[in-house]
Amino acid sequence: MKASKTLITSLLLSLGLVSHSAFASEFVYITTGQDMTTESLVHMKSNHPMEIVKEENGISLIKVHKDSLEDISHVAHEEHKRCGGYIFHNSLEEAQKEMNSTAIKAFAKEVVFADYSLDQEVTVQNLLPEVTEIKIRETILKLSSFKNRYYQSRTGVESQDWLYDLWKSFAPNRSDFTVEKYEHPSWMQPTVIATIKGKSDETIVIGGHGDSIAGFWGRANAKAPGADDNASGIATLTEVLRVLLNSNYKPEKTIQFMSYAAEEVGLRGSKEMARMYKGQNKNVIGVLQLDMTNYNGSSLDILLVNDFTNEAQNKFLGSLIDKYLPGVSWGYTKCGYACSDHASWTGEGFPASAPFEAEKRDMNGHIHTSRDTLDQSDGTADHAQKFAKLALAYALELDR
Repeated sequence: MKASKTLITSLLLSLGLVSHSAFASEFVYITTGQDMTTESLVHMKSNHPMEIVKEENGISLIKVHKDSLEDISHVAHEEHKRCGGYIFHNSLEEAQKEMNSTAIKAFAKEVVFADYSLDQEVTVQNLLPEVTEIKIRETILKLSSFKNRYYQSRTGVESQDWLYDLWKSFAPNRSDFTVEKYEHPSWMQPTVIATIKGKSDETIVIGGHGDSIAGFWGRANAKAPGADDNASGIATLTEVLRVLLNSNYKPEKTIQFMSYAAEEVGLRGSKEMARMYKGQNKNVIGVLQLDMTNYNGSSLDILLVNDFTNEAQNKFLGSLIDKYLPGVSWGYTKCGYACSDHASWTGEGFPASAPFEAEKRDMNGHIHTSRDTLDQSDGTADHAQKFAKLALAYALELDR
């Protein structure tokens, strides 16, 4: 008979063969919505100890065993329809800072960060026809051909390497264009960043997560094509980058495109990027998050997430749809705490928006499984093309 892990650990502690600090290292801190807390405890407390440290303003700070994180992800995905669902923290101090950031989030939600007038119609209308469904589809197919893009897997790294090479190929000789890999110290998968340098220090960020996930166990070996979640978002922003570079567009402001690592395990990649930009006092005037753009599950085409996002920028996006995407319908939807990478930027005080493919209740039910393939969107990128046109108009109008 095998002794339980807890019993073995207790014995080693009593004999002095393992330190309390080593045992404590098996526990980590997360913040999540209070609406998730009950389900999380019911599903997992019997398997791993969990402790609610603090609850405030609809957010729960929880001390959890590191082995329960993937179970929490499953609850977030299945029960609450959230791609992320929680934010991972490296320490209790960091988690408490998140709990105390209510004023920062309110600032990021309410303040107007840019001029949202529409005065670039000629440029936008000239470039919108350059957005092609087939290019978006090709990128989705390639990214979803990797066994998975898990943040701790070889193919998770290889998929980002492939994207890095693709982005570099768009304009290898432009001196104002760079592509880099940001290597995170705690996991294998890098974040990929493409930059078109402008004349001012004002920065526009268009991003989405590059990782994919499926199953409970062995996720580094699981089949997780992630065609919609989130090859679609990465393919969408890739098409915007391609069109800008192919047209030799010279921005006034710096425009950056990011494929974040490790979103599916606590928004880790985007959190590191947003925190770094905050620490460097980067003048980010707008963040657009593209997470799932190709599953047309609702009567409305584009749903703007209206919680943990910037109200003025959301209205700006609505005006862009009305002006540049005739026939495309839109509305608002709630996503919940830590739903996706836009929450990382909002948490650091930056204005973020997240146009989504459907009402949350109508989102693609095949994500985080081996069935998340392009076939679920009828084998086309027609829906994602609408988001690419919106993102292109966003970049061009916000740039001037």
